[in-house]
Amino acid sequence: MDLALLLRKLALGPSVRALLLLLLLLAGCARACGPGRGYGKRRLPKRLTPLGYKQFIPNVAEKTLGASGKYEGKITRNSERFKELTPNYNPDIIFKDEENTNADRLMTQRCKDKLNSLAISVMNQWPGVKLRVTEAWDEDGNHFEESLHYEGRAVDITTSDRDKRKYGMLSRLAVEAGFDWVYYESKAHIHCSVKAENSVAAKSGGCFPGSALVYLSDGSTKQVEDLTEGDRVLAADELGNIVYSDFIGYLDRDANTHRTFLVLETSELNVTLRLTSGHLVFIRDDSAASGMVAKFASSVKPGQDVFVWEGWGRLRSARVKRVYAVEDRGSYAPLTTHGTIVVDGVLASCYAAVEEHRLAHWAFAPLRLSHTLTPTSWWRWIVPNSNATSQQDGIHWYPKMLLQVGMWLLDRDSFHPLGIPSSS
Repeated sequence: MDLALLLRKLALGPSVRALLLLLLLLAGCARACGPGRGYGKRRLPKRLTPLGYKQFIPNVAEKTLGASGKYEGKITRNSERFKELTPNYNPDIIFKDEENTNADRLMTQRCKDKLNSLAISVMNQWPGVKLRVTEAWDEDGNHFEESLHYEGRAVDITTSDRDKRKYGMLSRLAVEAGFDWVYYESKAHIHCSVKAENSVAAKSGGCFPGSALVYLSDGSTKQVEDLTEGDRVLAADELGNIVYSDFIGYLDRDANTHRTFLVLETSELNVTLRLTSGHLVFIRDDSAASGMVAKFASSVKPGQDVFVWEGWGRLRSARVKRVYAVEDRGSYAPLTTHGTIVVDGVLASCYAAVEEHRLAHWAFAPLRLSHTLTPTSWWRWIVPNSNATSQQDGIHWYPKMLLQVGMWLLDRDSFHPLGIPSSS
């Protein structure tokens, strides 16, 4: 029977079916390491449609949360934020640099990554042609007020042959390269921009600030950033019963970056949970078997109920009074064997990006299983430097792989849009 037909017959929702296909694909990736019929075939390239003149993608204003986000202030050579800019010496890109100051080579790391990816696409699309940058970071005030060029988050581009007939397709290639906003702005160039490095939207994961508190089995508390192998933290099983669960490691860890977190403030027990907008948190839903469902933090609204720990081995629902945004230092995504964790007194999932906690838990089964079987040697092979004090910053390779495969397999609407709602 056809796999897609089988999944439809199981009466599963479209997102659930897609995630099941993702899990099956991951299993197939393991089998594909050896020779065998049916593996190693490349996907057929999808047909790309050039952008029209004055068209922009996404179809929202550049400095909105659905695109590159708000302007955060001009960067000068004397400002503290100048260290956010990095030079791009990619030999496959031609930089106009008419000022002879290398300003057009300076940009944020995110902008550099997208630009380098686009350079490869340009050479593949038109052999012998290179990507050309006419403007990147602007220190001379040549752009309109609050232009993202002043932050090194925007570039104006053409092809090296300056063939205007290519610019519509160049715009499309920029979209495919991952720029957060692309605008076929003029007959002379294409304008592209990215989200800020310290914006939650610049990362696809979900995290808590380093100062968030978790509760250990010995009755003490510990900050999320201080968790170590062997800690057993307060969590919940799939029915919502309180358990103590092994801390396995961090799926994402960044000790120093300041990020924007949502704050879910309850009207009872004075509980406030800080987490990124794409992280999953449990809300009350009496139609579910467990009485709770996992939702993106950005989907939680005042008047809904989250689950808080009131001691005595039980959770209770508490009404959300207010949702607003704050900035805090560090971002940590701890993984437990149960896939849940109580942080700052509120029950949350360990997962993010896709609004399917149970299936995300299945997808991370290999990491949990390796920890259960041989928690020392195996886990440290899969997660090098797994102790919190020595684990390197960044997203761990396993969730990064899941995200990449998911983006290849699922449509864009399956993922969190990575936006921050306005304060209320």
